[in-house]
Amino acid sequence: MSVTDESAPTPETQEPKNAQPQDSRWLKALREIGSSNAVVVVCAIIGALLLAAVLIAAANAEVQRTAGYLFSRPTDFFTAVWDSVYGAYSALFRGAIYDSEAETFVRKVKPITETLTAATPLIFAGLGLGIGFRSGLFNIGAQGQVILGAVVSAYIGFAFHLPVGLHLLLAVLGGFLAGGVWAGIAGALKAKFGANEVIVTIMLNSIAAFLMSYLLTTTAFMRPGSNNPVSQRVLETALFPKILGDDFRLHLGFLIALAAAWGTWWLMERSTIGFKFRAVGFNSNAARTAGIKVERMYLYVMLVAGGLAGMGGVSQALGTEGVLQEGVAGSIGFDAITVALLGRSKPLGIIGAAILFGALRAGSPLMQAASNTPIDIVQVMQAMVVLLIAAPPLVRAMFRLPSPAKEAQA
Repeated sequence: MSVTDESAPTPETQEPKNAQPQDSRWLKALREIGSSNAVVVVCAIIGALLLAAVLIAAANAEVQRTAGYLFSRPTDFFTAVWDSVYGAYSALFRGAIYDSEAETFVRKVKPITETLTAATPLIFAGLGLGIGFRSGLFNIGAQGQVILGAVVSAYIGFAFHLPVGLHLLLAVLGGFLAGGVWAGIAGALKAKFGANEVIVTIMLNSIAAFLMSYLLTTTAFMRPGSNNPVSQRVLETALFPKILGDDFRLHLGFLIALAAAWGTWWLMERSTIGFKFRAVGFNSNAARTAGIKVERMYLYVMLVAGGLAGMGGVSQALGTEGVLQEGVAGSIGFDAITVALLGRSKPLGIIGAAILFGALRAGSPLMQAASNTPIDIVQVMQAMVVLLIAAPPLVRAMFRLPSPAKEAQA
């Protein structure tokens, strides 16, 4: 009688030779972050504001002075802490939402328009990254895709002379396609060779930045008679029209971003290809077994995501800036990662997160000027939001929230 080793793999348990690897740590982390409910997200924002308040108070000169005699007159210390934190956040509100101290109505309501203007490219880029995250692709190349969208749309905007309407449409389509093609490189490499999209998109970010720097030194982009790395101005026929008139910078790109958010929702929740995207992101092995061409979906996801991120550059080149220059993309592509995570990769959440970050960006100059708060505090605040969003168990522990298992039982 033969002895059978129970630990030896049987034909039923042995893994096929062509089986795909298990889900990566990136994908597992994205699923954990995406499964966080709205309460966790709100608590993460509140936690970031509280931690930033500690830094604001610590950087205040009056707080530092009263801390020297804290035990003899503690009321002076706590009053200084309150004044510093309240002054900073009230100035942030005035610079981002409504300035009650302004003299004219236009100046009073202009802050909210600046917030929406700053949020527009973040909505586009966040939507693109959100599609990738829900499809199981950790695309962090939005910065390069934003740059390529800005480069192509700006070039079409100042190099072509076309009728009104057609010129703007062609420039927008050019920027969308440029971002899609740039992201499609990473998608094609992953589909064909299994290349890691994180590494590829990081490299493409650097290539895009250096490519723009080079193009701004060529005669095709530089302004005649100038040696500065700034392109020619986009023609009026290719600029986004202002929504509220010339007194405000808010342009048509914001309405297009809202339309893109609705389109993204329909794509991911109501269309067949969106279902395939989500199936691949949830379990690529099961999707492949069901007959979905996973590699092809990777390419399609990157094309769509890159096109949306490219629209972020389009809104900058054709709306906010009107020219192509080194800082046209800023840190939009990197901030969009936080926006997508904060919004749980859902269109409505991404819009809210983009407006939040737009408010921080629009209100930080007044916060610095009115309360002498270092503008770097805003960057620290954003980083804290990222930290807390990326660690849902930490947020639950800080605010004594129930675990997902207990919530399911309840």
